[in-house]
Amino acid sequence: MTTSSIVILIAIIIYMVAMVGIGFAVADKNKTSGDFFLGGRTLGPFVTAMSAEASDMSGWLLMGLPAVALMGGLPEASWTAIGLAAGTYLNWLFVAKRLRVYSHKLDAFTIPDFFARRFNDKSKALTVVAAVMIIIFFVPYTASGFSACGKLFSTLFGMDYLTAMIISAIVIVVYCTLGGFLAASTTDFVQSIVMTVALFVVIGFGEGAVRGFDNVFHNVQSLTGYLDLFKGFDVSTGTTGSFGALSVFSTLAWGLGYFGMPHILLRFMAIEDKNKLKLSRRIASVWVVISMGVAILIGVIGYSLMQAGLIPTYANSSAAETVIVDIAKLISSYGYVPAFVGGIILAGILASTMSTADSQLLAAASAISQNIVQETFGVKMSQKKSMLLARLSVVVISVIAVFLARDPNSSVFRIVSFAWAGFGAVFGPVVLCALFWKRTNKWGALAGMITGGATIFIWKFVVRVKFADTIFNIYELLPAFIVGLIFIITVSLLTPAPEKSITCLLYTSPSPRDYAAS
Repeated sequence: MTTSSIVILIAIIIYMVAMVGIGFAVADKNKTSGDFFLGGRTLGPFVTAMSAEASDMSGWLLMGLPAVALMGGLPEASWTAIGLAAGTYLNWLFVAKRLRVYSHKLDAFTIPDFFARRFNDKSKALTVVAAVMIIIFFVPYTASGFSACGKLFSTLFGMDYLTAMIISAIVIVVYCTLGGFLAASTTDFVQSIVMTVALFVVIGFGEGAVRGFDNVFHNVQSLTGYLDLFKGFDVSTGTTGSFGALSVFSTLAWGLGYFGMPHILLRFMAIEDKNKLKLSRRIASVWVVISMGVAILIGVIGYSLMQAGLIPTYANSSAAETVIVDIAKLISSYGYVPAFVGGIILAGILASTMSTADSQLLAAASAISQNIVQETFGVKMSQKKSMLLARLSVVVISVIAVFLARDPNSSVFRIVSFAWAGFGAVFGPVVLCALFWKRTNKWGALAGMITGGATIFIWKFVVRVKFADTIFNIYELLPAFIVGLIFIITVSLLTPAPEKSITCLLYTSPSPRDYAAS
């Protein structure tokens, strides 16, 4: 191992030790399973905003998004970013405050728990379906985070991919099992800062290495369609693409996913004061726009670095997901201080993946220990045993995720894309209807979740495969979201209205205006 590699490793170890230290620091604050999964509703506005967005972006921000921009030009990356920025703002504007108020009134601290109490579902059918859906989509989502960590260490230090991934998973599991939601949220806040530093250092170095942005854009102008939001250019095949209105609309649908992301919705439920959500919304929206814009620009700069021979030539988007890793290695070759800076950049990639994986682990663990074992099967246990079960659930899910992520050639962007669509379609329509349409009942919610989830699989693996060259080859989230919403409305209207005791509790006092984040 070279001296620069040792310096990089030291920087990364310092970062990882700090994350585990946070887990130890807040461990004593978890007195109940509610504290473990929702932090006792004590999050401040800055931690709420930055932890929500850090857990949202994942390794996709520093690995997937730059790779898509580098190898395909601006269209898919840019329209995806625009859809996500819009979804972020609208989610904070319309969902955050109302969900915080309603979940507090119902004393719910998980999403399945909120659904069950909102629709007064004594049969526990909603709880079971919601918990199962969380497990189905969160396990591969978590696996993508572990995969990103494995790629980082194997590329940087020549480590075995599986070994590197397991080490990263262990660190995440340790601070999650110790500190729960509060540790995850606090580390996510720190990790968002590290991610931001990494993005700006990389873009500054990349711009300097190719001698200005003029050269950056001059180098890609010869690639017909690369900078065109309605065309694109496939760098691996050297061909100009087409990104028409249907593709744009389909890609913008990424924004719909926000309404159904359990790990983001939990941040809304956990803030200490609902009136501070306005500040959180502003912080989150600004950070998301800037971070995604910088990530896309890094991808464009990466093409010039690749052509100059400063970083490897990538065969496809999956291979290009290490572009920031390779830039960090390039920076580290300039001496000890640059090597430490390179270590901070790589810690930023770790931060982006760990900040999402920890939140996903906790959401999936709550689905098993709280919603399935205790609520559905009615297993009674003490707070101490409940906490132990929650922690064991984190470990079990992590083992499964490691198994799923064992293939080093898996694409972080594509895995995240599928899981994102799953949550958006399963929970998005139900969350919106539960908060804004009092006529929604448990049968409509149940039908919406099942049909939304089923449509994701059918559209992804049947429709898009069989009709690959037709208008039906669109991102599965859009049709699945629509199908789920239609079923919620139709079934709710065809079945008895929900109990007045619930609708009166939620929709009478105070005025609905109080629930809109002004």
